[in-house]
Amino acid sequence: MKRWKKILFPFIVFVLMVGLAACNFGSSGNSDLEKVRVAEVTRSVFYAPLYVAVEQGFFEDEGLDVQVTTVWGGDKTMTALISGGADIALVGSETSIYVSAQGSTDPIINFAQLTQTDGTFLVSREKIEDFSWDMLIDSDFLGQRKGGMPQMVGEFVLKQHDINPHTDLNLIQNIDFANIANAYISGTGDFVQLFEPQASMFEKEGRGYIVASFGTESGHVPYTTFMTKDSYLTKNDETVEKFTRAIYKAQQWVYENSSADTAKLIKNYFTDTDLDIIESSIERYKNQESFATNPILDEDEWENLQNIMNEAGELPKRVDYDELVNTEFAKKVME
Repeated sequence: MKRWKKILFPFIVFVLMVGLAACNFGSSGNSDLEKVRVAEVTRSVFYAPLYVAVEQGFFEDEGLDVQVTTVWGGDKTMTALISGGADIALVGSETSIYVSAQGSTDPIINFAQLTQTDGTFLVSREKIEDFSWDMLIDSDFLGQRKGGMPQMVGEFVLKQHDINPHTDLNLIQNIDFANIANAYISGTGDFVQLFEPQASMFEKEGRGYIVASFGTESGHVPYTTFMTKDSYLTKNDETVEKFTRAIYKAQQWVYENSSADTAKLIKNYFTDTDLDIIESSIERYKNQESFATNPILDEDEWENLQNIMNEAGELPKRVDYDELVNTEFAKKVME
């Protein structure tokens, strides 16, 4: 929990505010539209529906000028939201639970779900024809950051396959998210847990091979959701409704159109990634229904999230569904 106390430190807020000048997308500059600042936890094909909502003009249709800023990390994303550097955050729902555990007087409310499964894949350094999870025993496994959803889901899945991640293998989780891929390239780990499009890029380059999906293994969970402070939600309910409607339109669009069309539409968000890799990544996520088909975060998903957190030893306390989840806007836009 100590890492979440960082959001209270002014100097971190200052550093974040300086960093917000980079990695911005989506602002139209139209002064007639209402500006909404969104802080996303990372830039990922996993968030394709958000970028579709921007590029297809779904936000503008609702009278919104949405600016998307990548802030790289759950703690920094929460810092941006709580300090007023962002109006809405796109991050794992576990962060709202961490903030709640600190006794926040302005709780963080999850109001629209974007992804409904884990988005990582297990990548092997060697090609494996008939993979089985027990092949990880005694291996060096390069996992994700401790306390984040990718790592918690990773440990949850290993335990589902009767593998103790702390005794049956060498679990490496002291490398920053942004450096995991480079660490693997440099020779760290026999297996690594990666998001798309990095996993497919490694496969195309012969650096690794996708052997399993953590998303299909772990089931539905509110992996990445749009959230905001309760005070913002109360004062800007119409804005939140418009925002949620645009996201729902984008979710439908992604499933109604080809992965190739989606890839072309969001290519500018991934200038260093080949178009075919973006397309295959989107197709992989669609096939396992990682993109939520609608913005409703249901109670079963919420409980699954807390079970995963509890299994990883990272759940500070159980939080009732109605305390941090508001489905009013999601249900309304689907009528």
